[in-house]
Amino acid sequence: MSEENGNWTMRGLEWDNPYRIRTWQELVNWINEIGFLPLFAGEVEGFSAEEHTSPAQWWTGNRQEDPWEWREIIAAGGQVAYGKFFGNKAGFISLEWLPCFANYRRNGYDFDARYQDGLASRREKKIMGFFIGEDEDGDAVYKDEIILSTDLKKAAGFGKGGEKNYSGVVTGLQMQTYLVIRDFIRRKNKRGEEYGMAVSVLLPPESVWGYDKVTAAYSEKPKESWNRIFRHVKELYPGADEKNIIRLIGKAPGD
Repeated sequence: MSEENGNWTMRGLEWDNPYRIRTWQELVNWINEIGFLPLFAGEVEGFSAEEHTSPAQWWTGNRQEDPWEWREIIAAGGQVAYGKFFGNKAGFISLEWLPCFANYRRNGYDFDARYQDGLASRREKKIMGFFIGEDEDGDAVYKDEIILSTDLKKAAGFGKGGEKNYSGVVTGLQMQTYLVIRDFIRRKNKRGEEYGMAVSVLLPPESVWGYDKVTAAYSEKPKESWNRIFRHVKELYPGADEKNIIRLIGKAPGD
């Protein structure tokens, strides 16, 4: 999606293009095939869901054909991870590649250890404290309580008279893979009728897929995880400028 003369233009494929992605399951299959994928077009040409779908289908509200609706279905399905993973923008990561991203983005830290070492902010702690408790031995316990993001904002003490920049803090926690978007839920009125826009539901990936799965790459150095991600994009798109790849995936640890 790009801005031209004040107008937003979607990139994509013609309706009859045989390579056009036509269903949300086709998109999931492709994500699992290539490993990870931004939702919208960005720094690396061709590397997005947007560029492989029809521009005419976006924001139609048809859940079978609209890629904007697909992201809700995919987040709820749990076959891949969805969240703001690429330059603070939305995208998908396969469960095969999620441990690699978690190791690199977290620099080998679980959130509690990160906070104890002074690398996480008090505002981040307020949000993550809602999802992480302790058992009787003092070990972290990841909760799977479903709460709308708008309600989490209040519960964590953000908003009028409280902490600021909830959206920015939550986005940062997704970039670090401490949170993913697990679902989208629409509010209901007293008659049980849905209304308004769907609201995201956030959870730690450990609550969704388990601690051992998410942290499976902790045994390697974070920079090696970054190298694997970088090399993978370079293999997929050999003509891509290396600076653009880094803008997409982020800088290597220590750089």
